[in-house]
Amino acid sequence: MSEYDARGKTNRALLICVHDYETHPALPAVEANAAELRRALTGPGTDLFTADEVVVCRPREPEELSRALKAVADEARGLLLVHFSGHGWVGSDGGDLRLLVGASDHRHRHTTVSWQDAVLSCLDSARADRIVVILECCYSGNADGAFHALRKPMSLLMAAQPNRRIFSGDEPAGGTPFTRAVVRILEEGIPGRRFVTFEDLAGALRDRLADERTPMGEVWEPRAAKQNTLDDVILSFATPEDRPPTPPRIRRRRWLNQHVVRPVRRRLRLLVALCTALVLAAAGLVAYRVLSPLPDCPPALELRLLTAPEDEPALRQAAFAYEMSDANTRPLAGEGDLPDGCRRAQITVYSAAKDQIDQGFAAADRWQGEARGGTGQGNDAAKGADPLYRPGPQPDLWIPESTADYEEARRGMPPQGSPATLHDTGPVAYSPLVVGIPAGRRPADVEQVAPWQDLLTGTDSRHGDLRLLRPSPVLSGTGLLHTLGLYLAGDGSRIDPSSAPDPALARDAESRLTAPGSQYAGSTELLCSLRPDAGPDRPGGGRGAGSAPLVSEKSLADYNLGHATGSCPALARPPAPGDRYAAYYPKNVPALDHPLIRVDWSGAADAPTRQAAVARFADWLRAPDGGRPVLSRQGYRGVPGKDGTTPRPAPGSPLLDTAADIDLAAPVTPYTAGPDQVGRVLAGYDRAQRASRLLILMDTSTSMADGGKLPVATAAAGRVLEMVGARHTYGLWTFPDRTHPGSPYAVRRIVPLGSADPAPGKAALDRIAKGELVDHGAPMEEALTTAVAELKKADGGNSGNSAIVLLLDEDDGVAGRAPGVEQKLTELLKNGPPVPVLTVAMGRSGCDTFALQGLARASNGQCVTGGPDAPDLLAGLVASIGSAGTGDR
Repeated sequence: MSEYDARGKTNRALLICVHDYETHPALPAVEANAAELRRALTGPGTDLFTADEVVVCRPREPEELSRALKAVADEARGLLLVHFSGHGWVGSDGGDLRLLVGASDHRHRHTTVSWQDAVLSCLDSARADRIVVILECCYSGNADGAFHALRKPMSLLMAAQPNRRIFSGDEPAGGTPFTRAVVRILEEGIPGRRFVTFEDLAGALRDRLADERTPMGEVWEPRAAKQNTLDDVILSFATPEDRPPTPPRIRRRRWLNQHVVRPVRRRLRLLVALCTALVLAAAGLVAYRVLSPLPDCPPALELRLLTAPEDEPALRQAAFAYEMSDANTRPLAGEGDLPDGCRRAQITVYSAAKDQIDQGFAAADRWQGEARGGTGQGNDAAKGADPLYRPGPQPDLWIPESTADYEEARRGMPPQGSPATLHDTGPVAYSPLVVGIPAGRRPADVEQVAPWQDLLTGTDSRHGDLRLLRPSPVLSGTGLLHTLGLYLAGDGSRIDPSSAPDPALARDAESRLTAPGSQYAGSTELLCSLRPDAGPDRPGGGRGAGSAPLVSEKSLADYNLGHATGSCPALARPPAPGDRYAAYYPKNVPALDHPLIRVDWSGAADAPTRQAAVARFADWLRAPDGGRPVLSRQGYRGVPGKDGTTPRPAPGSPLLDTAADIDLAAPVTPYTAGPDQVGRVLAGYDRAQRASRLLILMDTSTSMADGGKLPVATAAAGRVLEMVGARHTYGLWTFPDRTHPGSPYAVRRIVPLGSADPAPGKAALDRIAKGELVDHGAPMEEALTTAVAELKKADGGNSGNSAIVLLLDEDDGVAGRAPGVEQKLTELLKNGPPVPVLTVAMGRSGCDTFALQGLARASNGQCVTGGPDAPDLLAGLVASIGSAGTGDR
C-alpha cells in the first residue's frame, strides 16, 4: 500500500476542543487536549506541520466552528487534519451526529453542529489532497454512515463504537485518555515502523485502549474508515528507530512556503479584498433596492433508508444526488415556508443482512420501543434481535433486493398489532440474476440465456465440473431469489403464481451446491472470496477458476471490472481476461427488482410529512432525469417507462463496458411469484437441508482483551447465535478452564451441546465481554481435540453433520504441547464423520499461519481473519452447515 507524504505542502490542522459548556457538564480534561496535540503535531519528530499551520478553536457558537472549518478547508492543499474533542449527541433513533459547542443545547438542533450537514459538506468542498478527521466524543461511531457519501479522499478515526459514550471529562491533567494515547503514538512512533500512518495510528490506539472501559462497562474500541482512497496517509515521522533527516527538498519547500509564498498570498488577498470591497460597495447600492436577504435554511427532515449490504454504496450515491437536486431544494406549491435552495429532506442510508431485517420487522414493537428509549413489549429481549443496533434505527423506507424479501418480511410479521406497516411502491431498478462461468470454461451447447436444467447439466461433473456457489437464501436476497428460480423455473418456463416447488427438483438442485462453504452472506462477499488475490483469510481462497457463482448481473460486472467488491477494495485495473466470468442468464428467473417499501410507524406525529417525502424520493429515483441515470451508472438496469420499453444504460454505466462480459440483450424478467410461494420455497429449502449441530469453542484467555479482539470475537459468536433454532442447535464451550488449570484438554461447557435457545449463549457472551476471562494460556489443539471427539460421537441423525466454530487469539500451547496431541487431533479429523472447523483468528498473523491453514485443510473447514467483516463472513459459512451438498471438490 502506498503512503501519502504531505511534508512541505500547504497543510492545515484544526484542533477543535470544547471543555466549557453552558447546559452540559464541563469537560476539564479536554482543555489540555489542544496544547498537547499542538505540541505533538509541530514537534521535530512528527515533522509534518509547522507552527503556523496548526489552528486551535474553542467555539461557543456553531458559527465559530463553521468559520474556522471553512478557513482551513480553503487554505489546505496537502493534508487537512481536523480533530474534535467535546460532547457529541444523537437522537434516540441513532441519526445524525451533532457536535456540541459551548452554547449548545441538544434539545435545540440549531444550537448544535451537524456532522453531516455542516462538517462533511464543508470538508467535501475542501481543496486538500487528503483529509483526516479524528472525532473524540460520545457517539462518534455514529459518524460512519454519512461519511460514505463523500467524494473527497478522506480517512475518519472515531473514538467510540456506534451508540456509545466514552469519557467523563474528569480524567487527570494532560488531556483525555484518547488524546493522550494519540499524542504518545505521534511523538514516540511505532516499533519497526519508519513513520506512523493513519492505519498505524488506528491499530495502535486499539491496542493501547483495549484495557479501558466505556461508561457502559464495555470494551473501548476505536473505529476507523476510509472513503475514496486506497492509499494510507502519513501522520508522523517519529520512530523509535534511527530516523533519517528531513530531505533537503522538503526543507527548501517549507522555507519557500513560509518566507515567499505565504507573504505574497497575504498581500494578494489584501489587494483583492480592497478591490472587492469597492466593487461590492457600488453593487450594494443597487442590490439593496432589488434584493432582500435570504432567510436561513431550517433543519431538513431526516429519512432513514434501510437496504442490503450489496446495494448500500449505490444508494448512498443516489441519496446524496437527490439531496442536492432541484427535486429536493425547490419550493413546492403550498409549502412556501421553505426558502429556495434549502434541502427539504436528508437521507441516511444503512444496511443489514436479510435475516436481521426480517427479525427487526418481526419484532417491530421492540424496534419502535427501543428507538423511543423504552424496551418495547411482546418479545423476550434475550431471544429476539437487537433492532436498535442491528439492523439499525427504525427505517422510513426500505429497499430490499427483491419483492421476495418483502414478501418474506411480511410473512414473519404478526397478523395484528404491529406498529409497522409496509407499503410496496414498486421497483426502482433491476438487476437480472446470472451464473458466472469462468471465461475459459464456457459450457458447450448452452446458450447464454438458458433454462436452469441446461445450466446445471453444463456445469456438472460430466461436463464443466464447476462448484456452484450461492449466497445463503437465509442471509441474502440474491440467494433467496436464485433459490426461488431454481425451484420454480427449472425448466425455463415463466413462474406461475400458483405453482408449488417440486421436492425432488429442490433436492437435486441443492445437491449441486457444494458444502461446506458454498454459501455466503451476500453476492459481493462471495465474489470477493473468488478474487485471485483473496488470500488465505477468505473463504474460497481465490479458487475462482473452478467455481460458478450465482450472483446478480451488477455484482458480476463490478467483479469483472475490478471495482470494489464486498470488503475487497477496488483494483488498479480489471482482472486479466482469464480471471473473469461470463454471465449466463437462467431463463425466466425473476430479476432483482429493488422495490421501494414505505414503512409507516403508528403514533408518528409527522407521518403525513414523511409519507410525502418518501413519495418524492421514490418518484425521483425512477425519473429519467433524476435517479434512473444515477443508478444506471452504478450498474443497474432502469425501470421500464410508461411505454413498457426498458431504457438503455446511461453513458458511463459499467454494463456498457465490454470487459464486464454481460449480455444487455438478456431480458429482464419481472417478479410474478405469489405471496405464499416464497414461504413454500423456503420450506422446501429447509426440507432439503439436514439438521446440524454447532459447537462454539471460544478462547477466553486474558490476551483476548488486548487490541480490541474481544469485541470482534463476541460479535462473531453473537452472529452465530442469531442463526440457531430448530435446524441449527448449538453449544458454547470456552477454554482454558479456570477450574482445571493443569489440564490442557479441559474446557468449560457453558451451554450444553444441542441447545436451541440463544438466550443462555447471549448471556454468557455478555459476561465474557465484561471481562470474564482466564489468566493463563489457551492451548488450542488440546481444547479442539476435546471438541472434535465430542462431535464425532453419534447423536441420532446428526452424526456427520456437525461443525465447530473456533474463535481464538492465538495458540498458547505451542511451547508445552501435550504429548501426541497433534497426531491424536489429526486422526480424529481424518476418521469418522467429518467435522469442519470454521475458525475466526484474532491474532496478529490472522489465518496466515501453518497451523490454521493446515487445520482448515484437514477438517475441510475455513479460516476468517478477525475484523469488521468477520461476523458476516462467518454467518455465510455457518449457513452452509447442513446443506445438501455432497462435499468439497
